[in-house]
Amino acid sequence: MMYDERFVAPMRAELTRLGVEELRTAAAVDEALKDAPGTRLVVVNSVCGCAARNLRPAIAAALEHAVKPEKSFTVFAGNDADATRQARGYFTGYAPSSPSIGLLRDGKLVHMVERWQIEGRSVESIAADLTKAFDTHCTAAASAS
Repeated sequence: MMYDERFVAPMRAELTRLGVEELRTAAAVDEALKDAPGTRLVVVNSVCGCAARNLRPAIAAALEHAVKPEKSFTVFAGNDADATRQARGYFTGYAPSSPSIGLLRDGKLVHMVERWQIEGRSVESIAADLTKAFDTHCTAAASAS
């Protein structure tokens, strides 16, 4: 389903204004993630009000943490179907979920947050889970770059 871009644009901007790079094609996803060294955060953005309303603010809070992934990317479920399908291909062992968050290290998934782990949870608790994953899988030196 394609949503009206006028409706989606502010939701995209909530992440891109943080420096999260938007990937709109399958080729762009592979260029950013395939065999990429270091850490990559991949956010599957969504219009889903029940979950996404806390996802984007939680990403903003988590990216304020001293230790964070070297690069952050986003795809938009429902509008960028090919990019979203390609990004989900890196989430080995997990069913498609919107919204969701994957953390990759050296091209391999090391942490996953699915929709059911976002729904009904506060921004603070989602961000705390992410920063714990950042502390575990990202290095302070890498986050400084």
